[in-house]
Amino acid sequence: MPGTCATDPIEWLNTDCFCITVDGDALQRELDADAATRGLYESLRQTHAYLFSHAPIFVSRDNVTAMERLVTAVEAVVARPAYHEAALGWAPAIARYEPGPVGALMGFDFHVTAQGPRLIEINTNAGGAFLNAALARAQIACCAPVLSLLQQPASPDRPQAALFAMFAAEWRRQRGTATLGRVAIVDESPARQYLYPEFLLASQMFRAHGVEAVICDPRELQPDPAGLRHDGRLVDLVYNRLTDFALEQPGHAALRDAYVSGRVVVTPNPRAHALYADKRNLALLSDADRLREWGIDAATIDTLQSAVPRTEILDPARAGEFWAARRNLFFKPVSGFGGRATYRGDKLTRKVWSEILQGRYVAQELVPPSERSVRVDGQPVRLKLDLRCYVYDGRVLSVAARLYQGQTTNFRTPGGGFAPVLTLPADGSAAVGRLS
Repeated sequence: MPGTCATDPIEWLNTDCFCITVDGDALQRELDADAATRGLYESLRQTHAYLFSHAPIFVSRDNVTAMERLVTAVEAVVARPAYHEAALGWAPAIARYEPGPVGALMGFDFHVTAQGPRLIEINTNAGGAFLNAALARAQIACCAPVLSLLQQPASPDRPQAALFAMFAAEWRRQRGTATLGRVAIVDESPARQYLYPEFLLASQMFRAHGVEAVICDPRELQPDPAGLRHDGRLVDLVYNRLTDFALEQPGHAALRDAYVSGRVVVTPNPRAHALYADKRNLALLSDADRLREWGIDAATIDTLQSAVPRTEILDPARAGEFWAARRNLFFKPVSGFGGRATYRGDKLTRKVWSEILQGRYVAQELVPPSERSVRVDGQPVRLKLDLRCYVYDGRVLSVAARLYQGQTTNFRTPGGGFAPVLTLPADGSAAVGRLS
């Protein structure tokens, strides 16, 4: 056993254990299970070569518990009127409309450090949940000692059931006991989106629970006194995958008008994005003095301080100060997504810096990601990883991982992509002992 395993067994497993993988045949059965998705597995092999990694990520139960505790702490702050006043104060006007739904599939993204998980950002309409549900049901373990230690959900059907229950709850928050009949999964040119296969799986999930589903561009939606129509038929609920978070673009007018008039249920919606996903909110969550002023209890503040990297809104008047400290900072646009236009401070050029100062950015304490070793063409390669907790209404539904190389997460890395997360007892020592 390597000398490091006694002090950090989980890291040892993520470095040196290659015995657990994904069953390709099982994954094919999961992806091709419905008539509408038949052939999806082979299609993805051709077009999305690095969507799935075959290497699992080992995570300790302590770190999973810490991430759950952080989600609870964030919810405690978001519930405060003072937080609403601050977060909605810099949000577009549409965010002040409160129809009821709290936002399906929030993504709380973490880097795991020696001191525990650190929250990098929160995203609405976080991608990957449906793909990861299929991936979780397709994993095998060829090592009995590790298999016996895994703390996985008892039922392979649980992810699908939990996902549908979430959308049903969103519907009830706005429509009560009315029947949910038809869902539109909406994104710009959806068939050209990299995660379009996930839309197919989502539509399959709705149909399996007796709800019709259509995948469409927002420009295909027509206004109607009763709500919205697609292809002449009423739409009850929109599963919103747009990155126009405030529904400001002209092509989204029908959706926006139906949303603000309460004629259609939209989740996640502009209010959810404003309260959770605007990067400026991380400056609120990491500001202990402000949290104390709001009456947040000491335990919650301690949780946030240990898990949320210090974040500040970039003030051009302090450009010299931020530039001097840049090597320890990560710069993100306040309404960014998918790692676009984000920059590590130590990689900045003067030209990019001047562009950042002209935009709306936050400066976040740099928290390097942990790593996982995978085999690529038979050779071990170290990849970066982050963890994503899929959250609904303050509850963690599932945990997934992404493996990648580069400044930000991507699906261009051999051996990388979405990876299953395997939870081990507190420190994983027993697993390492049995494997070594």
